[in-house]
Amino acid sequence: MEERYDPEKIEAEWQAEWERTDLYRAGADPARPKYYILEMFPYPSGAGLSVGHLHNYVPCDVIGRYKRMKGFNVLHPMGWDAFGLPAENEAILKGSHPTETVPRYAANFKRQLTISGCAYDWSREINSSAPEYYKWTQWFFLLLYKRGLAYRATGAQWWCDKCRTILANEQVVNGCCWRHPDNPVSKKDLEQWYIKITDYADRLLADLDKIDWPEPIKLMQRNWIGRSEGAELGFPITGNPGKEVRFFTTRPDTVFGVSLMVLAPEHPLVAEITTPAQRAAVEAYASDARRQSEIERMSTAKEKTGVFTGAYAHNVFTDKDIPIWIADYVLMGYGTGAIMGAPGEDQRDFEFATKYGIEIPRVTAPVDGSEAPGDRAFIEQGVAINSGFLDGMPTADAIKTVARYAEDHEIGRATVTYRMRDWLISRQRYWGCPIPMMYCKNDCGVVPVPEDQLPVMLPAMTDYLPSGTARSPLANVAEFVHTTCPRCGGPAERETDTLDGFACSSWYFMRFADPHDDREPFARAAVDYWLPVDLYVGGAEHAVMHLLYARMWTKVMFDAGMINFDEPFPMLRNQGMVWATDGSKMSKSKGNVVTPDSMIEKYGADALRLWELFMSPYDEATNWNESGVSGTLRFITRVWSMMRRYVEAGCPDGRPSEGTLKQTHKAIEKVTDHIERLRFNTALATLMDHLNYVAKLTPEEMGRFVAESFVVMLAPMAPHVSEELWRELGHRTSVHLERWPEFDANLVRDEMATVVVQINGKVRDRLQVAVGAEESQVRDLALRSEAVIRNLAGKTPRKFIFVKDKMLSIVA
Repeated sequence: MEERYDPEKIEAEWQAEWERTDLYRAGADPARPKYYILEMFPYPSGAGLSVGHLHNYVPCDVIGRYKRMKGFNVLHPMGWDAFGLPAENEAILKGSHPTETVPRYAANFKRQLTISGCAYDWSREINSSAPEYYKWTQWFFLLLYKRGLAYRATGAQWWCDKCRTILANEQVVNGCCWRHPDNPVSKKDLEQWYIKITDYADRLLADLDKIDWPEPIKLMQRNWIGRSEGAELGFPITGNPGKEVRFFTTRPDTVFGVSLMVLAPEHPLVAEITTPAQRAAVEAYASDARRQSEIERMSTAKEKTGVFTGAYAHNVFTDKDIPIWIADYVLMGYGTGAIMGAPGEDQRDFEFATKYGIEIPRVTAPVDGSEAPGDRAFIEQGVAINSGFLDGMPTADAIKTVARYAEDHEIGRATVTYRMRDWLISRQRYWGCPIPMMYCKNDCGVVPVPEDQLPVMLPAMTDYLPSGTARSPLANVAEFVHTTCPRCGGPAERETDTLDGFACSSWYFMRFADPHDDREPFARAAVDYWLPVDLYVGGAEHAVMHLLYARMWTKVMFDAGMINFDEPFPMLRNQGMVWATDGSKMSKSKGNVVTPDSMIEKYGADALRLWELFMSPYDEATNWNESGVSGTLRFITRVWSMMRRYVEAGCPDGRPSEGTLKQTHKAIEKVTDHIERLRFNTALATLMDHLNYVAKLTPEEMGRFVAESFVVMLAPMAPHVSEELWRELGHRTSVHLERWPEFDANLVRDEMATVVVQINGKVRDRLQVAVGAEESQVRDLALRSEAVIRNLAGKTPRKFIFVKDKMLSIVA
């Protein structure tokens, strides 16, 4: 065995051997339980991977290797989310073409993952921009269309001048494009394709209860879906016969306190009802509102502003005319784009009415008979007051009574609304999946491309830059646009928009089960075996985009009878962010990106992997610190030296003591438990503590069981050096195919416990007692302890606080 640990030599040799033997290729094996682990579909950028990316990939690799050693048939695939705005913008920036940059960048990502020791089944590699993949993305679009879930409509859409395309609501962040955070978006009226994700709103909401996801992600989806139960009512517009304001409210019980109406600035009624005196102010305000994102407009921290239209509505419950305002906190896409203002029972309305001197009636009183606060709205449920036929009713009863009254008098109805709108899926860009629809010049109208004509190929274009005219560059390719209607044989034109890149990532996890099928998106037997994904890992930033869309598409497939599950990712975990050394975001423009290449060249892949695992809890953010890699390199060097002594002694079976066996079985128990719970830093810390113990032993005292179990536990975390050590121990099969060691429950059970003794909050002694010792026994031992007697200094104990096997606290 070499005296010196040489990561450069060892790692290259083992990576080549794993590739030669195809060690990580996955196949169906009914005799073993399956385990499908997957990271979110990465977009291969020109910058390549950073050490921050490895904080996601390395822990997932550890889980995959560990599960394989636990007897699972593991699928851990990788592919590239290559279509869409990021890839096209990168190519434009480089003065190149996506067909050139995407393969080059993907190859670089693959190289970096390989030299990092990540165990992917590369035989299943997929690329969303390959025709053999996007053929089936188009097929799924047609499935949505056939099921009435894809439609075309005109509406005001977010437009990014830098991307030169339409954006979905979810892609506007703080009033700017998600890809250009310094570029405010605006609105354009365009005819676009939509997916009816709202048809699945209730199921998307309800099924959050049956999946194991971080609660913040679930909350983001719940808030985005925004389900509200209430009533839709109508108030006539004063002096405008036949016109009314329709509005939705979750508190119809407060209708007697409505003293104003508020419309979204985009509401079609605004132009009709605004008086000449108010028109200029209203139009200026509406123009400004259109430049703000919905998140900005709905922010609770934002000062409430608005403009009076000059018009009035008639509150049919109070028989009073009330002013109609516009305000940017009302959204056209939520409910009807109009709300009633009940300032006595809604804090936002209270602030608005206070600011503009509008009446604030009080129509709800606390249940206990006390008065509502005068300096704010009373938003709790209570008892109706000053409310005509509702007086004295509890809030819940009053809500139902108003809904029934509205239906009986044909002025409204009980209803449910959602904040979420349908998914805008059209993009006016070149680099995307062509939408498989055409427009017949005769009478056939909108016609889907027949399935046997898929894929609709993306044509080669030299000048693919977006025009900014709200039409895709594909509109300039005559041979692509002009086609024949499959129904009547007459002339037709193809749809020239392409699909949002999130369409490609809404089903890729299914394709990994059967990536080379050219007859269907996937074989039913393959998805029945591998799906759903057992552990899905990625960033929280995808909570209301990719994760929501993928859930919806999965439910559509379930409804179509294609699969036997309706949630794709039963378990989701988010990795923590790795910031630069100074706490800023790693950025190529800032020159502070640390690449795995530079760390591997200096310290080796295993040392880098161990620091990625050790530097912080997996789901917490941390700053990069290179000195930690030198520390984990020292750990590996100590392991190497320890194992070299054992190997050179002839790898004796040995006679480990009972204490050594206890120590080893406890280490196995802890490492197993911590990996299962994704606590990689504490799993590695346990191995480090274990090394401190076993490194002091002679080869005979260590013995084969202790030596081999150490290498096997280290293998998922540091795969190269573990593989080398396993060979040195005399094995000819890979350590990564070895069974994970089992611990003996009898050996991990402690017979003695250490009880900490505190006096007035300060630790004064530690007692060794039998596990489970009663408080009276521990008290007796403590009060006879010299250290306790000395620190009590004659004071009388007044109180004892006892935690069995842990602590005795004395208050004196």
